[in-house]
This record gives sequence, C-alpha cells and structure tokens, in this order.
Amino acid sequence: MTWVITSLCQEKEDMACVEVCPVDCIVKRTNPDPNWPVQLYIDPEECISCGVCEPECPWEAIYEDEQVPEIFEADIAKNAAIVECRDDFEVPDREDVDTPSPDEVEANKAKWGFTG
Repeated sequence: MTWVITSLCQEKEDMACVEVCPVDCIVKRTNPDPNWPVQLYIDPEECISCGVCEPECPWEAIYEDEQVPEIFEADIAKNAAIVECRDDFEVPDREDVDTPSPDEVEANKAKWGFTG
C-alpha cells in the first residue's frame, strides 16, 4: 500500500503534507511540462505508507492507493510514473497560504465531478 495525491491538488499551493512527511517522498515537478499537471505527487518507492500526510491535506486530495475514488484512478499511475523521471521532481519548500474554507474544498471537488 502507498498513498496517492489526486487531481484535487492541481493548482493548489498548500504544502502542509510536505512538512509532515518523514521521508520527503512528496514532490513537485521542477520544470513545466504539459503532460504533468501542476500539483504535488507521492513517490511510491520512497513512501513508507505511514499516512501522516492524509489528514494534513486541507483539499482532501490524498488517498491510500486502494481507496482512491474511481474518478481519480488515473492518478495512481501518474504518481507511480514519477519514478521514471525522478530527477525532474524535488521536495518543495513550504509556503504559508490560507487554509481553504469547507465551501472552497467542496467547490474544488465539484469542479472535478467528485461528490465523495
């Protein structure tokens, strides 16, 4: 089992999950690429499956790979694919941003067609 960051993280700036990860397996792409959405990813080879990241994500974007909602199943492969190009990713610096309101979280889910 590993953890997956879903598309709910796209274009979001909160990195609370990065701060709590004990093994620095949460990364972002270092240079733009249209094949890689701007979001955080979990390196499945470095993840120790501790789960401390999940409750820290205010966007509710992190799931165990076996619990990823069907609408986000492609994100499992996307997170796994960073292993092939790991040099293009780095652990980001934490930035202070406002925590989203519950309404903003629900609006983000609705944008993706997720009602869970």
